[in-house]
Amino acid sequence: MKAKHRLRQAIDTLYSRGQAAAEEAYTQLVLDCTRVNDVELAKRLQSHMDLNFYEPNTTFLHNRLLHFYAKSGKLSYARDLFDKMPLRDIISWNALLSAHARSGSVQDLRALFDKMPIRDSVSYNTAIAGFANKGFSREALQVFSRMQKDRFEPTDYTHVSALNACAQLLDLRRGKQIHGKIVVGNLGGNVFVRNALTDMYAKGGEIDKARWLFDRMNNRNLVSWNLMISGYLKNGQPKKCIDLFQEMQLLGLNPDEVTVSNILGACFQTGRIDDAGRLFHVIKEKDNVCWTTMIVGYTQNGKEEDALMLFNEMLSEDVRPDKFSISSVVSSCAKLASLYHGQVVHGKAVVLGVDDDLLVSSALIDMYCKCGVTDDAWTVFNMMPTRNVVSWNSMINGYAQNGQDLEALALYDKLLQENLKPDSFTFVSVLSACIHADLFERGQNHFDSISAVHGITPSLDHYACMINLLGRSSHVDKAVDLIKSLPHKPNSLIWSTLLSVCAMKGDIKHGEMAARRLFELEPINAGPYIMLSNMYAACGRWEDVASIRSSMRSKNVKKFAAYSWIEIDNKVHKFVSEDRTHPETEIIYEELSRLIKKLQEAGFSPNTKLVLHDTQEEEKVKSICYHSEKLALAYCLIKKPHGVTPIRIMKNIRVCGDCHLFMKFASDIIGRTIILRDSNRFHHFVGGNCSCKDNW
Repeated sequence: MKAKHRLRQAIDTLYSRGQAAAEEAYTQLVLDCTRVNDVELAKRLQSHMDLNFYEPNTTFLHNRLLHFYAKSGKLSYARDLFDKMPLRDIISWNALLSAHARSGSVQDLRALFDKMPIRDSVSYNTAIAGFANKGFSREALQVFSRMQKDRFEPTDYTHVSALNACAQLLDLRRGKQIHGKIVVGNLGGNVFVRNALTDMYAKGGEIDKARWLFDRMNNRNLVSWNLMISGYLKNGQPKKCIDLFQEMQLLGLNPDEVTVSNILGACFQTGRIDDAGRLFHVIKEKDNVCWTTMIVGYTQNGKEEDALMLFNEMLSEDVRPDKFSISSVVSSCAKLASLYHGQVVHGKAVVLGVDDDLLVSSALIDMYCKCGVTDDAWTVFNMMPTRNVVSWNSMINGYAQNGQDLEALALYDKLLQENLKPDSFTFVSVLSACIHADLFERGQNHFDSISAVHGITPSLDHYACMINLLGRSSHVDKAVDLIKSLPHKPNSLIWSTLLSVCAMKGDIKHGEMAARRLFELEPINAGPYIMLSNMYAACGRWEDVASIRSSMRSKNVKKFAAYSWIEIDNKVHKFVSEDRTHPETEIIYEELSRLIKKLQEAGFSPNTKLVLHDTQEEEKVKSICYHSEKLALAYCLIKKPHGVTPIRIMKNIRVCGDCHLFMKFASDIIGRTIILRDSNRFHHFVGGNCSCKDNW
């Protein structure tokens, strides 16, 4: 601070004298400016020279200023000085070229390079590095070729930039050519060159070649280890990534944030989520990438609550979230159907100025749709400055999942009007809308257009939609014929879709066929066993029911628990059928009994035919009346008896017919909207009606 203060006083003294200083004085002051790294003082010194019409006898003084401006990213300062210079040499041109390489546009960099009256190896190196660092790798390699044609020998610095360009382009052929010249010229001893080679081979998919080079490096630095660890991760070998990290630790090397971020990613890919958490909390210095990697990892591995808690911790540590961490947390809120937390994160995104980002906006649309608030999703969609097909897909799918099928189809038509190309996921959403709107012919037309109009090869997801559409339209035989004609081998999605529509239509014959295929493909998945058992029970085939249950026991097939959850005052409450574990169980059952009585007075009657057990009628009534979503509704009415906002309940499996009818009656009797999200779709119960129109 004292040196900078003295320098400022010296320049002030120059101005007070009102005349130019000697060249030695100017030179010393310029050197002092670079020493204290104050570019504004340097610019003020240049202004003094300009005001007093000072012109140095050599280029040294101006070239020093040019280099300082370039290093400081002050392109306009460098350009202004260069234009005023009475004398220029190759060093002057290279300094300005460096300024453009650091801070200018690619077009201006190329124009200046072509305009140079003379070039040397520094000129070529600067241009190659500038293009490569800005992501214009082809241009970098073009200049590299031109350099060799002009008989300039590439240096280690040149090779590093050229190899980085090859890595960005995944151009192994060109990279190997450069590697060959390095070997022939005996130029591969530099650690930076070896690192660039390792990175090029790793990114090009030849990870074993990268490891061969890595193992033969005598002077590895931390970057070398990071590149190899990152290479294993990117090549789908997370275990080797972790093994190399452990080897690094045995050698006593300290990891940095880059190392840690890669290892965290490897832990998540190998399912070692607890290890990732332990490693993260051991690190003292964490950068934004580390935090984001953890949040994304938690979100992708079903640890949504942990992702939310870590995001709060991130904010408390004053770490600024980026668009990746924000979008991942929003996705966690979507999976939890937590509207409150989603709105809070949305607000944070607005404060940070990333709410308009494509990734964040698309995640917000998805979150609002998965919380059943399509109006808010539409607001986000409408306010987006630019949209891509992911944004459109999120909104189209959101409408389809919330029973607004015609809105979904209208939005798809608008997508086409805006000359956007739909992708595979678009058609899954469009066909889903047709299924639930009972639009068989329209669905068939959209399916046919996938390949005929849009040039996309239909996937098994699309065929599953058509099987669903055919089955629901009472064309199960045609659905089976479609499966037989599939260009791909049917997977579990195809057979489970057929089994589902057979259960809906009571088609035991084809249902048994689908179930048998699923038993082969997924022998320990309880779903097909339960669905076939329910089909047998529905038509009174109790011996077959017993046989299915015996088969499940012998194969150790475990039935997964059905449950519902509801968020009250930012706390999640979970219920299972006939649940008595909640601390307020007694008053919940009292409230539910009162509600059932009111509904029965209005004409509701529990549908005990849906109880697929060979038990007494009294037991059937008890079983069906205390399903988990009904308990969740009763609890909400206790805690929020006079609420005006919609009641939001989530369920992990498809809602049964009795509960669906119950919610319709309840929405009318209590005068409140009930939004129930099951494994299939959203049900918006309003005034005795459901958005799915009883088709789910």
